[in-house]
Amino acid sequence: MRLRHIEVFQAVAQTGSISAAARLLNVSQPNVSRVLNHAEQQLGFALFERRAQGLVITTEGRRLLPEIDALYHRLQAINQLADQLRRGEGQTVRVGAAHAFGQMVMAPALVRYRQQAAAVNVELVTEHFSTLCRNILDDQLDFALVFGQQVDADLLAEPLFHSTMVALLPLHLRREEPVSLEWLCANNLLLMQAQDPLGRVLHRALDDKRLYPAVSLSIKTYSVIADMVLAGGGVGVVDLFTACRYADQLTLLPVAQPLPFEVMLISRRDRPQSQSTLHLKQVIRHRLWEIAQQCEARLARP
Repeated sequence: MRLRHIEVFQAVAQTGSISAAARLLNVSQPNVSRVLNHAEQQLGFALFERRAQGLVITTEGRRLLPEIDALYHRLQAINQLADQLRRGEGQTVRVGAAHAFGQMVMAPALVRYRQQAAAVNVELVTEHFSTLCRNILDDQLDFALVFGQQVDADLLAEPLFHSTMVALLPLHLRREEPVSLEWLCANNLLLMQAQDPLGRVLHRALDDKRLYPAVSLSIKTYSVIADMVLAGGGVGVVDLFTACRYADQLTLLPVAQPLPFEVMLISRRDRPQSQSTLHLKQVIRHRLWEIAQQCEARLARP
């Protein structure tokens, strides 16, 4: 018997008539009759006797009924489980992010995602790039949002967009044009660490111009650079997302020499991702572009 045969047989046995079974299944009476006749032809015996008072299950049909009922209930359980999976019930998405994305990107993105997929559990960690990669390879994270750089061959990197770093200045250092690297160095440029993905871009640009900032500090966390600028410790160069977080406290200016960076999502190459994970990725992607556009709009203001 085919699954459709089983569904119709169970409905007719439950309701006692073709018309009632059709209403239960939300199909036409001819459709139920056709499927039932086809099932009986394939089986080689009748499942019901047609009597004036309705359909009566045959001896053969009665012997099949317990197995049919058990299978029907299993099918219902499968459908319920599929519906739960579609809504994400009982699922957990484990996501990581570089520190710079925590407040301006991930926090609003997760609020929006919870509104759209309340049944899905989400675990978020913010870490440095190397730790995030290791956690993904150890199957502790499903994916992570990071700044672009070379990844392990077992990881898949999905580029999201490219942009350029921006300068952070104390509010009293007003300038109306893009600032040069020379000017930044002359005003105590706070350096990123050379092994950092954005730090490598900045250090390479400084080396090309043979510029050597006088400040001896080398900082890995972009928000710490911004905090030091805010405290009067110099000027900084950071990503758009960190800059946007401090937009009301510091002056944001483009840098005359472009300092490009890339944002990407990384995950295990050998692991297909759930619908819940793909949905969260879309929400993050949308928030990423949203905040980047807001920051770029601020930079465009005179």
